[in-house]
Amino acid sequence: MKKDSKIYIAGHNGMVGSAILRKLKKEGYTNFVLRTSKELDLTNQQDAAQFFKMEQPEYVFLAAAKVGGIEANNTFRADFLYENLMIQNNVIHSAYINKVKKLLFLGSSCIYPKLAPQPLKEAYLLTGELEYTNEPYAIAKIAGIKLCENYNKQYGCNFISVMPTNLYGPNDNYDLKNSHVLPALLRKFYEAKQNNDKFVEVWGTGTPKREFLHVDDLADACYFLMENYNKNEFVNIGTGKDISIKELAELIQKIVGFKGTIQWNTSKPDGTPRKVLDVSRLSKLGWEYSIELEEGIRDVYNKNFVCP
Repeated sequence: MKKDSKIYIAGHNGMVGSAILRKLKKEGYTNFVLRTSKELDLTNQQDAAQFFKMEQPEYVFLAAAKVGGIEANNTFRADFLYENLMIQNNVIHSAYINKVKKLLFLGSSCIYPKLAPQPLKEAYLLTGELEYTNEPYAIAKIAGIKLCENYNKQYGCNFISVMPTNLYGPNDNYDLKNSHVLPALLRKFYEAKQNNDKFVEVWGTGTPKREFLHVDDLADACYFLMENYNKNEFVNIGTGKDISIKELAELIQKIVGFKGTIQWNTSKPDGTPRKVLDVSRLSKLGWEYSIELEEGIRDVYNKNFVCP
């Protein structure tokens, strides 16, 4: 990408899209075409096609998606499948029609089978049953990967896909109804401290293990791959390290300074037992993460809760 190349970031107001925009601006890129979801409905094929025809972006980062935690994924199953499929189909097809030079599609680590061997290698895709609670979202993301792969094969496009692990950072969602585990715990412990509560309730048993990556590291990896990677195989992006939900809750409790106890609601679902990515493909390409988990959470807490 040249510094004045026309770049479209779909979903630039979201956590991932805004991080990519920050990274590109930091690197000196200046020519962005941006639309909010109110300005451009990417689920509408005609609107998406007209936008691409009019703007003719050279490079596309496809970060727009309908996202949420376990409860949101399991409650709005049809919405998660339909909306994500439509967004991906419209953007990827329009990118092909309008001869976009390169597109990067952001998937999710939930694409892997529920009981796949750990750590999760890219080769494990479609080798087993998905986790039920986020199956619709995962199926949509798998379709996006395969769409990119096959536009490359059939039409010679340069559409690459990346699979980030669980993310956190600036512009995260702290709504307790549809947020992911890390931001939800940050809000729970913060509010419990403010209210002088005696305990914080956390869903599940605390035994599942998860991997977390700061979104600024993800943006750095996406930029690196956009500049250096042109193969058809998708790439995992993560730290390669995981932590139990119990350990995560205790770490956040320490960072927030909550003096009460943690109560585990074991009637609620745990989700996948363990999920950590094999990041050897990305490491061999020359990229490694830089923000450690405790450092990243402290920064997020200080900026969002201590000095919002």
